[in-house]
Amino acid sequence: MPASGFTGANLQEAVDPVTCPWWNGEPLLTYLDKLPSFKRSNDGPFRMPIVDKYNDMGTFVMGKLESGCVKRKDTLMLMPNRTQVQVSDILIDDEEVESADCGDNVKLKLRNVEEEDVSSGFVLCEQDKLCAIADRFIAQIQIVELKNIIASGFTCIMHAHTAVQEVQFQDLVGLLDKETGKKMPNRPRCVKQGDVVIAKMQLAGPICIEAFADFPQMGRFILRDEGKTIAIGKVLKISEHISTQRTDLN
Repeated sequence: MPASGFTGANLQEAVDPVTCPWWNGEPLLTYLDKLPSFKRSNDGPFRMPIVDKYNDMGTFVMGKLESGCVKRKDTLMLMPNRTQVQVSDILIDDEEVESADCGDNVKLKLRNVEEEDVSSGFVLCEQDKLCAIADRFIAQIQIVELKNIIASGFTCIMHAHTAVQEVQFQDLVGLLDKETGKKMPNRPRCVKQGDVVIAKMQLAGPICIEAFADFPQMGRFILRDEGKTIAIGKVLKISEHISTQRTDLN
């Protein structure tokens, strides 16, 4: 499909057949408008990772509804600090609405919480369907760009939904064969660029996170080091954070 951001050719209006005789299709924006819409989970458990917050005659939080829907006067739970809040106003594109659906980018005005008690990476959930809080998990990780090698004890920065946290490779469990996707028999001592590894990960502190199989939007992450993305991954299994007791991942 021919298109030019410099001249605007074939973006909104069809390209002149004299200029481009080999193309007789639709312009780019028309084609994009006709693509099937994403399947949104309005009936799923409510999840809204918080991107930012501010104070304007009350506490406002901003984010994207990853699942479920929200209405004015709904009572939600702010995780991981387990604060019960009430939605007093909903804004989409700075216009007040009565409700918002999955996929909407919204601003919510919350009651019963102060701005300083909210941080990026917190997640709004339904009271009876809370998201998990974990500081350890098992993940499948694809190493995409790395000059050196990764061994047990390597630390970097993890970005999962809107949460940013330091994470450590606690143990390398196994490598996956790139062709078959099956786990190789020998436990690796280190991994390098291009490898797909199963690893036990230890976070510096607990965050809201889910297994990818249960909730893909909350189970994807990237790893960064020295300003570069070194790996992408998905959470296979989590160990929920318990303040008084820890159990091992097997």
